[in-house]
Amino acid sequence: MTVDAPATGHAPAHADDPGDDVEAIPLRRPWRWIGALVVLALLAWFVMIIATNPNLDFGIVGEFLLDERIVSGAWLTILITVISMVVSTLLAIIIAAMRLSSNPVLSGVAWFYVWAFRGTPVLVQIVLWGYLGLLFDRISLGIPLTDVVFWSVDTNTLVTPFVAGLLALTLNQAAYSSEIVRAGMISVDEGQREAAYSLGMSPLYTFRRVLLPQAMRVIIPPMGNELISMLKNTSLLSVIAVLEIYTQASMIASTNLRQVEMLIVVSIWYLAMTSILSIPQYYLERRFGRGSTRNLPPTPFQRLRAAVNRRKPGPPPAPETTAVEVIGA
Repeated sequence: MTVDAPATGHAPAHADDPGDDVEAIPLRRPWRWIGALVVLALLAWFVMIIATNPNLDFGIVGEFLLDERIVSGAWLTILITVISMVVSTLLAIIIAAMRLSSNPVLSGVAWFYVWAFRGTPVLVQIVLWGYLGLLFDRISLGIPLTDVVFWSVDTNTLVTPFVAGLLALTLNQAAYSSEIVRAGMISVDEGQREAAYSLGMSPLYTFRRVLLPQAMRVIIPPMGNELISMLKNTSLLSVIAVLEIYTQASMIASTNLRQVEMLIVVSIWYLAMTSILSIPQYYLERRFGRGSTRNLPPTPFQRLRAAVNRRKPGPPPAPETTAVEVIGA
């Protein structure tokens, strides 16, 4: 036979009992939707104006978007950006260590370097390095104050426009990056340095193995911004005829007289390169931010995988039992 579950002695609660239900009324936010509609309308209006502008020939944009000269200029832009950022970051670490040094000579030289390169426009520095041959006919190595010369070369042969652009961007960026590195060093608790010294670590070893790894979580985000700025500052090298992407587009525009269309081509390429260079910055921030939070936020791929798994049907639920079967003897 079947015996129902024992009653608890209380009257069953009815789902339609008005005393047990709490009616939650969502807060209405009409201005949120009105603001969204206004933004979408303005965006659609802007796209329509650009798309229907008779002075723009999007066929030219499509024709030169993958042009061989544009692609080679884009590769040169990326090459200059990567070399300048890597070398300037290494220089920035050295300059920041000198600024934090107790040696007044090292600290003073580092301060003067930062003051000089941050106080003059990068465009002026690019032109000065490009015209270095006007100051020095030849670059020589030998014994100072004597006529002994071991090696000598023409300045314009050694310092080509490409080398001049690299020198200008690298040295200028090192001044800015050194302040970012120094800020990261200062953000580390002073007790970390004292504990390292108490264990017998040298100042250089303490800087390299204790302070710098902890400061990276503060350094990486602004350095990512500097990387994007470096990518765009390569366009300034057009003044010394470095054939990066903006120079290539300007040369093409001088022949087909389609300046605006070529600027759109360059803008599309800059947006694509910026998006690609933002990927390693994101993962570097996750790597060096592991000690700051217990649970790191999921990556875009992890979010996508979780969304796909949520849409998959789960196992069927187990059947519910409302009675207990008792088998009689």
